[in-house]
Amino acid sequence: MTEINKTDGPADTPPAGPEAIKAIPVRHYGRYVTAVVALALLGAVVYAFSQGKINWGAIPDYFFNDRVLSGVGKTLLLTVLSMVIGIVGGIMLAVMRLSRNPVTSSIAWFYIWFFRGTPVLVQLIVWFNLGLVFEYINLGPIYKNEWSDFMTPFLTALLGLGLNEAAYMAEICRAGLLAVDEGQTEAAHALGMSHSKTLRRIVIPQAMRVIVPPTGNEVINMLKTTSLVSVVQYSELLRVAQDIGQTSGAPAEMLFLAAAWYLLLTSIFSVGQYYLERYYARGSSRSLPATPFQKIRANLLSLSNRSSAGGAA
Repeated sequence: MTEINKTDGPADTPPAGPEAIKAIPVRHYGRYVTAVVALALLGAVVYAFSQGKINWGAIPDYFFNDRVLSGVGKTLLLTVLSMVIGIVGGIMLAVMRLSRNPVTSSIAWFYIWFFRGTPVLVQLIVWFNLGLVFEYINLGPIYKNEWSDFMTPFLTALLGLGLNEAAYMAEICRAGLLAVDEGQTEAAHALGMSHSKTLRRIVIPQAMRVIVPPTGNEVINMLKTTSLVSVVQYSELLRVAQDIGQTSGAPAEMLFLAAAWYLLLTSIFSVGQYYLERYYARGSSRSLPATPFQKIRANLLSLSNRSSAGGAA
C-alpha cells in the first residue's frame, strides 16, 4: 500500500491573498485639446488688446482718485437704499398678493405687472421728465414745491430703481412664502397665534432659505444696474468715469477702470452672499458646505500628505 503523508497540503494550494489590480487611468485627450484651444483663444484676445493704443498706466493712476471713490460711494449708497425699498416693498406686495382680499390682491398684481413689464431705463427717464408735465408737486399741508427742486437726480435714481426692484422682490418673497408647508400655519393658528405673529415667527424664518439666494443675486444685479442712472445726471461710478475720461483724454481707459471697480464690488458681494446662504442653510442639510478658506486648507493638507507619502516611498 502507498502511504499518505497527512502533513502535506494539496498541490494546488491558493495564494495567501488576491493579486493587486493594476489600474490604468483613462486618458482624456479631449480635455487636453479643450485646454489648448482655450489657451489659444485667451492668447489671441490678449494679443488683440495689446495692439491697441491703450494707456494702461492711466487706470492705476485714477483708480483711487477722489472723484472715483466718491462715485463708488454713491453707487454703494444707491444700491443699498434701492434694495431696502425693493425688499420692504416686495414683502408688502407679496403679502398683498397672497391676501384673500380681491382689492389688495389686484393692486399688487397690477403693480408687479406694470413695473416688470417696462424697462427700468424707461422708468428712470419718465421719472426724470415728469417735470415737463407737473410744474409743481402739491401734497397739501405736508409739502409743496416746484417739481424740478423736488425730483433731484438722486431721488429720480432711487425711485426708479427701488420701485422697479420691489416688483421683482415681490415674486421672490411670494415664492418663499408659498414654499412653507401650510400645515405649519394651521398649527400656529390652532395654538392661538395671530396671522402677523405666525408670519414673523413661523413662516418668514423658513421662507428665508428660499428668499436669500435670489435676493443675493438681485443685490449684485442692482449694483450693476446703478450704471443706468448716469442718464439722469446722477454722479455715480460710471458717470464719474465718463467725465474723467473726457477731460483726461482717456475715455476707454476710464471705462476699463469702472469695469474693474464693478468686478471688485460684485466679488465682495458674492462672498457675503455665500456666507449668508450658508447661515440660512443650517437645519436644512446634515453638514454645511465648506467655506473657501476650509477648501483651501483641505487642498493644502491633501497636497502635503501626498508629498510626504511620495517621500516615504
